[in-house]
Amino acid sequence: MSGTSADAHANPLLQAWRTPLETPPFAEIKPEHFLPAFEQAFADHSAEVAAITHDPSLPDFDNTITALERSGKLLSKVSAVFYDLVSAHSSPAILEIDKEVSPRMARHWNPIMMNAVLFGRIAMLHEKRASLGLTGEQMRLLERTYTRFRRSGAGLDDAAKARMAEINERLAHLGTSFSHHLLGDEQEWSMELGEDDRAGLSDTFVAAAKAAAEERGMPGKAIVTLSRSSVEPFLQSSSRRDLREKVYKAFTARGDNGNANDNNATIVEILRLREETAKILGFPTYAAYRLEDSMAKTPEAVRGLLERVWKPARARALADRDALQALIAEEGGNFALASWDWRYYAEKLRQRRANFDDSAIKPYLVLDHMIEAAFDCATRLFGVTFEERKDIPVWHPDVRVWEVKGRDGQHKALFYGDYFARPSKRSGAWMTSLRDQQKLDGGVAPLVINVCNFAKGADGAPSLLSPDDARTLFHEFGHGLHGMLSNVTYPSLSGTSVFTDFVELPSQLYEHWQERPEVLQRFARHYQTGEALPDDLLTRFLAARKFNQGFATVEFVSSALVDLEFHTQPAAASWDVRAFEQKELKKIGMPAEISLRHRPTQFGHIFSGDHYASGYYSYMWSEVMDADAFGAFEEAGDIFDPATAKRLHDDIYSSGGSRDPEEAYVAFRGREPEPDALLRRRGLLETPEAA
Repeated sequence: MSGTSADAHANPLLQAWRTPLETPPFAEIKPEHFLPAFEQAFADHSAEVAAITHDPSLPDFDNTITALERSGKLLSKVSAVFYDLVSAHSSPAILEIDKEVSPRMARHWNPIMMNAVLFGRIAMLHEKRASLGLTGEQMRLLERTYTRFRRSGAGLDDAAKARMAEINERLAHLGTSFSHHLLGDEQEWSMELGEDDRAGLSDTFVAAAKAAAEERGMPGKAIVTLSRSSVEPFLQSSSRRDLREKVYKAFTARGDNGNANDNNATIVEILRLREETAKILGFPTYAAYRLEDSMAKTPEAVRGLLERVWKPARARALADRDALQALIAEEGGNFALASWDWRYYAEKLRQRRANFDDSAIKPYLVLDHMIEAAFDCATRLFGVTFEERKDIPVWHPDVRVWEVKGRDGQHKALFYGDYFARPSKRSGAWMTSLRDQQKLDGGVAPLVINVCNFAKGADGAPSLLSPDDARTLFHEFGHGLHGMLSNVTYPSLSGTSVFTDFVELPSQLYEHWQERPEVLQRFARHYQTGEALPDDLLTRFLAARKFNQGFATVEFVSSALVDLEFHTQPAAASWDVRAFEQKELKKIGMPAEISLRHRPTQFGHIFSGDHYASGYYSYMWSEVMDADAFGAFEEAGDIFDPATAKRLHDDIYSSGGSRDPEEAYVAFRGREPEPDALLRRRGLLETPEAA
């Protein structure tokens, strides 16, 4: 990486942005601008940290902790833009730069996070924290900073630090390789649908398949891609069993095809290096290391929750399996139910038991109306308003931007929505930001992003969502609100900077509003006629929600258990990833007809970085809280109850990481969460026969 000051004048990443609200000028930013910008950002940040380290005056909160918070602004700015493009609109040039930047990033952070002199200053402050007269937020920041440095190895001897630095750099490279491999397998596969291949598929699915083909430069054709929003509806509705098998096998084999994109060897090395990291830091396993800094605290606590949910979920799934097999026999099928049949026959069974199927409600779940619904709920709960802006630069023509204003009418945030699947985007849905809220030196308003992978309507037709898609939209918007409503002083505590097993609470809680009759009656309108969702269809939809929850829960909990086992057993146990997966599934009694929601070779949550490593359980840990938290509104008799909404805003959504999550939850709810709320919500408290 090299860059000269002459380059800086031509490099938009190194200049003040003269765009509306100082947003990134995406049209001006070219791939070749990133390496020089990173080079400059690394140099600036290192100089800022050196100044703190070598400050001759005695350490105090301001010259050490606050100074650290002020450092690295350029690096944050460049990184945010770069990683948005890597995941949402990559190109071969961007992916090549990513391969260079990720180990370089580790090489930059290692000497900072392991700096003994700097850690000495932080530790001295931590030691006498009670006498420093700090505010609650400052105390939390000091504790989090101290913990972060300690867990990064700042207290180790030089030999151990050197080894940790090597490991971090190698892990950064491996995580990037993992996600590039996964994207490669997803981009390289598609299945064309001839006229004879469309049996059972709805017109809206075929229209989306045509739009996907157009996006890939195959105009006039229709294709299934390996995006979940293409695969799952196909498996649900295609009556061609041979094609369901083909699509299912391609989807579950991503990263496991023995080709250049194979992830097996990558996983083995990642697990070995993570185990070594944990041992260097004095922990028996990587899971023990990761979970020490979480709400759950120990692998045993996580296993306890997952096993509690696993037993009733598995019993329900097995009862459903028998009912699906009986349905096959009744139709004259003489084959055993297989994984690629489950969604198809479950949909038929749901139509019979609940007189409901997804395709009946889909015409009412128009993307634009569901975005409006998400905004309206936020307005009614938190007083924020949304107005679309056409003058903000974006990274792709499909991206839309809204200005968010508070109750006082003042600017609060910008919200970017990037909703459609495309080959340049990794699969899944996520929230991220281009700038985080903080008040350290005057107010900084956040730039918050939601990225999804919905199927685009063909020929200008609106995009129609499945109930799952609509829930995903609300989920990611819940994360978005966590970023937009943030009201903290220090950047490290902003928005979603909280424990992994707490970060899903604001998002999963927000999903509850999406499926409320009060919301659907207003916003679920037929895309052609504009008529409201008929009452009988709404009633059937709400009744059908708990259907197939055994399957959904088994698919999720098994993935979380496999993640936990990967990180609690010795790394040597998983040298053959596929054999390890099979052994673990056999141990828990996984029904053969259901596969993991994420097989290891495509489990980006835990292998394309370490954010959810030993932490995939977090969604369920948070679900215990979200099911219980929504109960506060139900008990108030109004899902928009102002007093409850104010507590939710103050204690959960706006407080970021500025307080202990358990304390924040109790402040909102008045007590700790009640675990049975989760089983009740999923309909797993009743016996399987009663379902």
